[in-house]
Amino acid sequence: MPEWLLVHISEFLDRKLSRRFRTYDRDGDGLCLGVWDHPVKVADVDGDQRIGEAEYKAAFAAGMLETPAAFDSGYQPFLAAIMDIADADHDGRLTEDDEVRWTGALMGLPEADARAAFHHLDRDGDGYITTGDLLAAIRAYYFDEAPGSAGSWLLGPLDR
Repeated sequence: MPEWLLVHISEFLDRKLSRRFRTYDRDGDGLCLGVWDHPVKVADVDGDQRIGEAEYKAAFAAGMLETPAAFDSGYQPFLAAIMDIADADHDGRLTEDDEVRWTGALMGLPEADARAAFHHLDRDGDGYITTGDLLAAIRAYYFDEAPGSAGSWLLGPLDR
């Protein structure tokens, strides 16, 4: 068994990774096709040009979850692209409507879940989410084991 498959994933993180995988698996067939080239190259262990949930979890844990610094450097370009697209007035902050729009379009998040997530991520209650807020929430989603943390709400309730 490859060494990277031996990375431990807690039960709580496993639930969160399953929830994230479902945002990619739009048709519910248990596979991600062409999500992006790099993950397919890294995660497609069986060479079928598709990423199954187990492959996704193992590759994510092996690469992105090694350290918070590796995680941050991997996510910062993604967040910069999200802000370029989702920040309607280009002020460097997302409004609740911006959050609903981008999470619905990119991840299929229902509006009610996106609005609930926004209120958990807007930690200072100013009505905006910054790139820093998003990065902290995404990092907490994968590294924080507290079920009530803002990060655990990144994609809405985990029971979906």
